[in-house]
Order: sequence, then C-alpha cells, then structure tokens
Amino acid sequence: MRIAFNTPRTPMVEKTVEIIARKLAERGGPALMEGGMPNLVLDIRPEIGAEAFEIAREGGAWRVCGGDERGLLYGVGKFLRGCRVGDGVIYTGPSGTFAPKLPVRGMYFATHFHNFYHDALIEEVERYVEDLALWGCNALSVWFDFHHYAGIDDPAAQAMIARLHAILKAANAVGIGAGLTSLANEAYYTSPEELRAEPFPHHFHVEICPSKPGGLELIMQWREEMLNAFADLDVQYVWIWPYDQGGCKCDACKPWGGNGFLRNAEAYGKLLRRVMPKAKSVLSTWEFGYWQGEEEWELFYAAMAQKPEWVDYYMAEGHGDFPPYILQHGPPPHFPMLNFPEISMSGMSPWGGYGANLQPARLQKVWDSAKQWLAGGFPYSEGIYEDLNKAVCLQLYWDPERRVEDIVREYAAEWAPAAVDQVTEAAYLLETQMKHGILWGDELKKWYDEGQADDTVLYGMPEMNDPEKPLALLAAAEKTMHLAAAGNWRWRLLRLRAALDVELTRSGGKATEAADAYFDEIERISCVQNGIMWVSAPSRKALARLVTGSRKDDPAAV
Repeated sequence: MRIAFNTPRTPMVEKTVEIIARKLAERGGPALMEGGMPNLVLDIRPEIGAEAFEIAREGGAWRVCGGDERGLLYGVGKFLRGCRVGDGVIYTGPSGTFAPKLPVRGMYFATHFHNFYHDALIEEVERYVEDLALWGCNALSVWFDFHHYAGIDDPAAQAMIARLHAILKAANAVGIGAGLTSLANEAYYTSPEELRAEPFPHHFHVEICPSKPGGLELIMQWREEMLNAFADLDVQYVWIWPYDQGGCKCDACKPWGGNGFLRNAEAYGKLLRRVMPKAKSVLSTWEFGYWQGEEEWELFYAAMAQKPEWVDYYMAEGHGDFPPYILQHGPPPHFPMLNFPEISMSGMSPWGGYGANLQPARLQKVWDSAKQWLAGGFPYSEGIYEDLNKAVCLQLYWDPERRVEDIVREYAAEWAPAAVDQVTEAAYLLETQMKHGILWGDELKKWYDEGQADDTVLYGMPEMNDPEKPLALLAAAEKTMHLAAAGNWRWRLLRLRAALDVELTRSGGKATEAADAYFDEIERISCVQNGIMWVSAPSRKALARLVTGSRKDDPAAV
C-alpha cells in the first residue's frame, strides 16, 4: 500500500503512519510504502474543525484529512476499520465528514490486581493505548493508589509512578490527554493512626479524616506530591472521588458525600488550580446514597447550586445502571456531567476469565437512560477482554444518537469483513449467556485439599438455550478471515469465550483438559499469571496457585 502526505511530518503524524503499518500487518495486509502513485493520502486542514475528519475519494486514491492531528488519527481509524485487507487494501466504508459530538471521550485503566495494565509489558499497554485513539479516545485516566506504599519515595511507589507515567506519555503521543484518578482522603499505609478515618466496609483502614486537626493538611501535602510527580505530562483531568475506599463516618464528616467529602474536595480542587491550572477537576458522585442515604445527594445538590469555582465536571454512574436519584431529579446544577460505565465486572466471575465480556445491549439501555445529560465519560476497565465495550462507549461519545448495534458491526468488520452478520449475532447471543461463576473461599480450598477431585463442579455456568450457536457462527466467520486476523488476540478472546461456554456446559461445570487449555490461552493473552481471583483465568493450575498463594504476592488472594 502506497501512502503520500499533504501535511508536515510532525511526530504525531509519524506515529499515525507507524500505527497504520502495524494495523495492516495485524490483518495480514501489505507493507506500507512511500513513492509512486499513492492509494492513501494524509492531509490536515483546520477548516474541517477540531478533532473532525473527512474521508473522500480523489482520483485513484483515498484521502483522509483531519481538522488537526487528532482528527487525522481518528480518520485513519475509521478508514482502517472500513478496509478489506488481503494482498491489497480496498476501502468499502463510508465517505464524508465526521465530527465528534461530545468533548470528553475517555477511558480509565485500573492499574491494580495484577491485571493487564498492571503486569503486561509496557510496550503492549502502549500499543493498546494507540488502538483506543483510533476509536476517538481523547482522554485516559490512571490511579496511583496510595495505600500500597509507605510514601511517595517508597521504591515500589516510584516504580508504579514510572509505569503510569509511561502509559500516560504514550497517550499524550497520540493526542490523548492524561487523567489522574484519586480518592479524596486516601493515604499511605504509614498514615498516623490518630488521624485515621472512621472506616466504611471497603476501607484499607489507613484513610485520613479531614475533620481531625492536621488531617486535611496532610491529605493536601501528599496530594500535591502526587500531582507534581505527573506535572511534566499533559494532564487534562483530575478526579476527586468519594468511595469505595474513601470516606469517613465520624460525626464531623457525615453524611460524607454532602459534608466531609465536599470540604476535602474543595481544598483539593483549589490545590489543583494552583499546581495544575490547565487541568479540569472531575467531582465524582460514586456510591452517593449507598452508605448514608439520600441526604448525601440533597446536601451535594445544595452545595453545587452555589456554583463553586473549583468544580469543572461531575461524574456519575452506579453499579451498572445510572444513579436513580439523578434519573428522578435530573443532574446537579451548573456543570457538565460525565459517566463512568461499568464495562468490566458484570456477568462473569472472574471478570474476564472466560474470554470476551460483551455487553452491547446493556450499554445501549444505560446510555439511553442518561445520554441527554452527558458531555462524555470514562468507562471503567479492568483489562482488554472487554475491548468491544470500549469501542461501543467511545463511539457513543462521538455520536450519542448512534445505535450500539451499528458500532458492533463496525467492530466486526475490521476483523471479519465478509461475516459481519454472523459476528454481530454471536456477540449479542454471548451477552445473553453471561452469569459465569467459580468456587470461592473455603469450597475452593476443600477442592484443593481433597486432591483436586475431577468430579467437583468448579464452574457455575448460565442456562443457555443453544450454547453451540455462537461458536458455530464464529467458526463460520473465521473461514472467511485472513489467517493473521484470526490469530489476533481480539478474535481469539471472542472464540475462546464461545468455546468455553460449549465445553463447560457439556461437562456440567467440571474441569476438562480442553477447558484448561482455553483458560491458559486467556491467561497468556490477558497477562494475568499473577492476578488475584477476580482477574484470573481459572484453569485448575491457576486455581491451585490462588489457593496456595504461590503468586508473586498477596497470599490471601482467594
């Protein structure tokens, strides 16, 4: 494939060309060359608009033109997804001008639990960040979780900062703004005991009470150190988060969401204005009303009615559905709202242990309930097994009125362009077949202690009307695909999910050699060899490892 340029070869344009070459190779396509008559011309014309792009046929070549460097990369993503790739490249996708409707098209990487983001080679994570940019992602947030460390100078803390820094630097290199997630009153495990918060059930028991003398000052000291550690990056968003581990139940702080949290968040928001004046504050309402009743919401709305100068965005989402209080009363006043879709932890346990976790119908339902209020969002991701869900969310942020099924079809077309109908049908069927479970705790230990009995039902499988059908649809689709595309990890996670559903339904939830082989491949792809139970791929070997604690750390993994 021959490429030409009508735009200066800036570092981001060069990165775009590098990504085109890599994505073509992943699908068995031709090498990318310059010179001669081009098939593809890249251009930038500001009049198209920020982040927008145009795809048009001119002479014998396709021209992808961005309104800026971001728009060019997004246009390349659209172009690549619309290509049929073999010995050559034939574009069959749409032409025209495409512009994003919502400004914040983010993603949140949960860099913990020894999941993909925590343990994969950093080069693999960087490539994955680039892939998300092709779907229009323009913001990526990570969390430096204080409670693991003695302080910011702890060597382990510095190692994590370096890893997070590398991920965010890769994001900046493709026009993705960095985001920092933070719990309002989180603390290192060395926090003074006399300053510790009265805990909620999910606490690490090191959190600091901002109402105790000296508590808020120490929180802000540690927070400023954290912000300075990332100050050389293009940090566009900083989250101020109330729960899970955050919060304090003392009389001076309750109800947390409308009292202690707001005092804590105000100090943090003002600190952010001073240390990172270009960054926007994102005030989360996660789990409001869950622990301390609707008074949290009522006091929060009253405080926001004063239009505090340290707030830029709200963030809202519940455990799967949109918060009922907002659905009933409308959003808090004055500031735009972002969502925080659950795309990782629904339907399967371990979350990605059975392969692809697919939620197109659920995401459509939740989106339709609140889209009129949203300026974008940051889906919560625990790994790469829910890659389709990420594409769905990012494209809903691009065009809120687009139907999810159309996005699923575009996703399928990149890998199986001749079998889009089969892959789309399989994806929706697999979503209806998600209530996977696993033996936990004492029952799992009993299985191990009794010699890992072959007749133990290890896996809880959902009732399936026809578990063979998704596998048959995907097998038929694979016959139409290039060998390289069929070997790509995205396709393999989809096939492995369908194969495991069939194998474990046939076995009645008992382990088999075939199931172990499927789990082992998922483990390799997902880089969860050291993952805790929630992010593991539960082969018998992995389950034994979790029972005995023979992982790198965390012997209490089960």
